[in-house]
Amino acid sequence: AAEPWPENAALYQQLKDEQILLSDNASSLAVQAFLQMCNLPIRVICRANAEYMSPSGKVPFIHVGNQVVSELGPIVQFVKAKGHSLSDGLDEVQKAEMKAYMELVNNMLLTAELYLQWCDDVTVEEITHPRYGSPYPWPLNRILSYQKQWEVRRKMKAIGWAGKTLEQVLEDVDQCCHALSQRLGTQPYFFNKQPTELDALVFGHLFTILTTQLITDELSEKVKNYSNLTAFCRRIEQQYFEGREKDCSTIAARSSKRSLLR
Repeated sequence: AAEPWPENAALYQQLKDEQILLSDNASSLAVQAFLQMCNLPIRVICRANAEYMSPSGKVPFIHVGNQVVSELGPIVQFVKAKGHSLSDGLDEVQKAEMKAYMELVNNMLLTAELYLQWCDDVTVEEITHPRYGSPYPWPLNRILSYQKQWEVRRKMKAIGWAGKTLEQVLEDVDQCCHALSQRLGTQPYFFNKQPTELDALVFGHLFTILTTQLITDELSEKVKNYSNLTAFCRRIEQQYFEGREKDCSTIAARSSKRSLLR
C-alpha cells in the first residue's frame, strides 16, 4: 500500500527568473512533471543557494518528511519505495528500453545543455556568468561562476566533449531527438497510453529547450524539426501544468519563458 504523501513536501531549485540555468531548469521541470504524473503534490521553493543546500550539489532536490533526496533517478526510487510508480506496468524488456532512452537523454541533451552554458564563449559571457552569479556581490559572483565553469569544462574533457564544436554538439542533439521521435511515433507517450519517468525526463529537457531564450534559436530549432516531440510537450504541458496553482514553479509564471500553447 502507498504511504501517505505529506502535504508540506517541497522541491528546491534556484531563483526562477534571474538565476537558474537551462540544464537545472530542465532537471527541475522533469522532477515536477514526474511528481505531477504520480499525482503527488509538491511546493516549489526557490532559493539562491539551492545548489549548495543539495546533498549531491545538484538541483532539484525534494524535502519530504525528514528526508532529502536530489535528482530524478534517486527521487523516482524514493517515490517507488513509498508505493508510487509510473513504470510498474512495463515488462522487463520495456524497463530496460526505458532506462536506455533515459541514459540517452542524460548523455546527449543534458550534456549539450551544459556544453552550451559553460563552453560556448558568447553564451558564457552574455547569459551564464550574469545569471549564475546574480545573487552574489562582486567579486564573489565571478569567483563562483569561474569555479563552476572550471568544474564543468573538466567534466567535458573527461567525457571527450571539450574538443567538440557547437555544430557537432547540435548534431548530437539532432540525433538524440531523431531517436526519441522514432520511439514515440504517433503514441501519446513513449510506452503507449500511460506516462513513465522517461516521459517526465524528456518533457523537462525538450520543453525547457523550446521555451528558453538563448543567444540564437539553433538549439530549439533542432527540437522543432520533430513535430511529434513538440506535440508531446504541448500535451504534457496541458495535462499536468495548465491551470495549476501559479507559484514560481508553474510554466505560465516564468517571465523568461513562453508557453508552447501561444
